[in-house]
Amino acid sequence: MIYCVEDDAAIRDLMLYTLNASDFKARGFSDSTELWRALKEEKPDLILLDIMLPGEDGITTLKKLRASPHTSEIPIIIATARDSEFDKVIGLNSGADDYLSKPFGMMEMIARIKAVLRRTSPKQTQILNHGGIVLDEDRHTVTVKEKPVSLTLKEYELLKLFMENIGQVFTREILLSRIWGLDFIGETRTVDVHIGTLRTKLSDCGDLIETVRGVGYKMVNENEQ
Repeated sequence: MIYCVEDDAAIRDLMLYTLNASDFKARGFSDSTELWRALKEEKPDLILLDIMLPGEDGITTLKKLRASPHTSEIPIIIATARDSEFDKVIGLNSGADDYLSKPFGMMEMIARIKAVLRRTSPKQTQILNHGGIVLDEDRHTVTVKEKPVSLTLKEYELLKLFMENIGQVFTREILLSRIWGLDFIGETRTVDVHIGTLRTKLSDCGDLIETVRGVGYKMVNENEQ
């Protein structure tokens, strides 16, 4: 949900139309009073906030949003006059994540919203779990049946690739390309050596990495062993 705080009805309607056409849900408000009322009902993913508003101006509203624990983490893009560097500086120093200079194009608005959402979205922790093997991407750790296992970088990347693609067969050539890079100068035997040491380190779970004769390797489901 995107909240648009803009007192010019024509501009606000165009912003809402563009947002909805770009697969965003959006609500529009003519002043900060309407915004505060809406924030009690629903917290948006981002706020587009005009600086020049009737009543409480945008900078004051921005500071209040950042000061409140309920709204302090909401991404905010301020809209300023094109020649008002002062407003831009004050807005960014007061906690705005980005700004748009009026008049701005609707596609620029969408691009800036997407960029801010990418920057501010919390990264999800990815933990891969298969057959007693647990790979934690954030911590860059691997455990086998709750016991830590020390892997080299290439062994870790091989295991991660297999665990993300259970049942998919990878040729040695594809593994060389994906893990070592297209410019790697070496033989496919390199893959076999690393698979061998990886299996050894995974102990009983090493059997989950199966050789597909004449093709390459894959990670199988437990019931396929």
